Amino acid sequence: MEPLELEVAVAYWKRAQWLRAAVLDAINGLLSTILLMMGVGAVRKAVKSMILIGIAGTIGGACSMTIGEFVSVYSQYDIEMSQLKRGGWERKMSESEIEEKKKHLPSPLAAAFVVGAVVPLLAAAFIKNYWVRVGVVVAVVSFALLGFRGLSAVLGRAPVVKS
Repeated sequence: MEPLELEVAVAYWKRAQWLRAAVLDAINGLLSTILLMMGVGAVRKAVKSMILIGIAGTIGGACSMTIGEFVSVYSQYDIEMSQLKRGGWERKMSESEIEEKKKHLPSPLAAAFVVGAVVPLLAAAFIKNYWVRVGVVVAVVSFALLGFRGLSAVLGRAPVVKS
């Protein structure tokens, strides 16, 4: 007799909004930082210059992403709450349902941006030779792009190879 297998129904589409934001933010941090570092590195080949601009870009980008996400999330929230107050939904929601809806808004944290931005910073931090540093940073960032996309596919239960 075969053991019973219980299949748990998971609505992966519910993860889509925060997963998309997290992957987008991580990739944005990764690419923004490497482009700043390479731009400065083309003029000044010193490790300190590349790392300093990478850190400045990380801080500026994280602030930008946090503020942008905050405005976006609460704009969406305001629109949905206005629609609820106008009675545009099939039925009125109770206060507890409204509070529950608030809990499911995406969080305007910049953690994913910083995770992406740290990758080229760490790759460049310990390599003194400029050309070796550039090669390592480009290779590491390329693999990180594949990794972030693969991770999002796994978390969303999408085909990894296609991703």
